Amino acid sequence: MSESQHTIAGTVLTMPIRVRKADVHSAMFTVDADAAQRLIDYSGLRAFELRPGRAVVNLLLTRFVDCDLGQYNEFSFCVMVQPPASDVRGLRGFGAAGTFVHRMAVDGAFTLEAGRQIWGYPKIMADFTVRDGNPFSFDVDADGSRVVEMAIGRGLPVPMPSRPQSLLTYTNLDGTTRETEAEQVTSGMHARIGGAAIRLGDHPIAKELASLGLPKKAFACMSIANADMTFGDAREIA
Repeated sequence: MSESQHTIAGTVLTMPIRVRKADVHSAMFTVDADAAQRLIDYSGLRAFELRPGRAVVNLLLTRFVDCDLGQYNEFSFCVMVQPPASDVRGLRGFGAAGTFVHRMAVDGAFTLEAGRQIWGYPKIMADFTVRDGNPFSFDVDADGSRVVEMAIGRGLPVPMPSRPQSLLTYTNLDGTTRETEAEQVTSGMHARIGGAAIRLGDHPIAKELASLGLPKKAFACMSIANADMTFGDAREIA
């Protein structure tokens, strides 16, 4: 990873950016692949198909506890994609798929500016209500409108490797598609089939989710008690 520097709101950040502790709660949904593709056509990327005609949407709530960008909450609306020049598909190809961040909401001004400037993450400001428990639940509001309400049940423990795992995320901001490579070490992971309840509001992001057939049952949910992540610089892709 590079050692470039970025100045955000008068603060110099030296790459890579480190997240020493975060917890993650997510739910995955299968959706119509054509509808998902129409939603992300502007990126130039192709939606990953878990099975013919079915793409994957991942909705995540991440709480950054100890991070170079500060403490904040983040909601991500992602579509799984084929990395450029690849043709991964199906269950066997799931681990090689990338994550395209279509929408992202945060409650910190510094991370909003850093995310947009360094990686092209399409961050907007939002308000969060987060409730610990089983199920874990949260609400997201932006621009005076409800985006989403979600509840995610706790699953069974899943063993995770101690070595870092590579992650590829893709973004498109101001017409430029970028790829960011990250490394992640996780502990305290739980997963289950199903297990999520979702309610949409009237925000434009909620309407995009509705265009994909949500709310509906999740095919899988996951929680991570501790994620240690390192993010390098983004690179522009054709």
